[in-house]
Amino acid sequence: MANCHDLFLEFYDKIVLPETKKESLRKAREAIRDRIEKKFVEAGRTPVPLFRDQGSYAIHTIVNPINGEYDIDDGVYLQNLDKTNKKNWPSPETAHQWVFDAVDGHTDQKPIDKRTCVRVIYKGKYHVDLPIYAELNGNKFHAEKGPKGWNPSDPQKVTKWFQNVIKQHGDQLRRMVRYFKAWGDYNSKDGKLPSGFIFTVLVVENLAITERDDVCFGKLIKALHARMLSIPYVYNPVDPSEDLYQQYNDKEKRRFIDLLRRVQVAASNALTAESKKDACKNWYKEFGDRWANCDALDEEDKPRYTKGPAILKDDARSA
Repeated sequence: MANCHDLFLEFYDKIVLPETKKESLRKAREAIRDRIEKKFVEAGRTPVPLFRDQGSYAIHTIVNPINGEYDIDDGVYLQNLDKTNKKNWPSPETAHQWVFDAVDGHTDQKPIDKRTCVRVIYKGKYHVDLPIYAELNGNKFHAEKGPKGWNPSDPQKVTKWFQNVIKQHGDQLRRMVRYFKAWGDYNSKDGKLPSGFIFTVLVVENLAITERDDVCFGKLIKALHARMLSIPYVYNPVDPSEDLYQQYNDKEKRRFIDLLRRVQVAASNALTAESKKDACKNWYKEFGDRWANCDALDEEDKPRYTKGPAILKDDARSA
């Protein structure tokens, strides 16, 4: 049956941030860190914060978004708070204000003080989110405005968790996360979909390593559809008490399942297609214009594999 492994790899090159954008992000991150340190010194809030990459940038699963505006998370770890008594800490709102004041004026656009972070915006390019943390008796706490306040959170544990699973499964895992996130990016234009972190957790939970990326992605989607139908929860791998999925309403969850069913059918059609061109067209429907130019493929192009993958048969069409 049709083999589109090479088309997946070509697609991967399109959805990975190019080196120019990576370098731009690095420079922006360092400039923001320098500014925060300088402003904290001027305000007498020493020792100055430490900084830690986190999120998709830290684990190298960031995807070049369709709208062109991408982001990174850079944790700000306050060092000027009492590490043994939280009663002496300022409110999260105050901690946010410290960081907001430090970065205000850094770019032409005003920073945004969000519930979970301070956002620095490089208009039309990208933004840098600055979540704020402090340490108490060796444990990390996140400054979240509102009722949650200072709550236990250590994103570095997530980074270590993913690094460990990459060691076990290899680079195909990272590629699957990016394919899945790129699929989500294309389909998010019509409604909210789960976060990139949820996508990452789901891939890790359901991945089956396969020689070809098209087969691997098809098997992954089949497993994900069945999993979300039977288990409507997604737990934080470093905090099993936290259901990451609970913030989404029933309509959003139903739409996600419907989209998984649709891409499962498309994957089945692609993997059982007689020609690479027909297979390509099925993948195109799910990934959009960044996918390969299917019309440029030879209609008579026959696959190199004579035995089709045992994947997504009748159950995909009837699900």
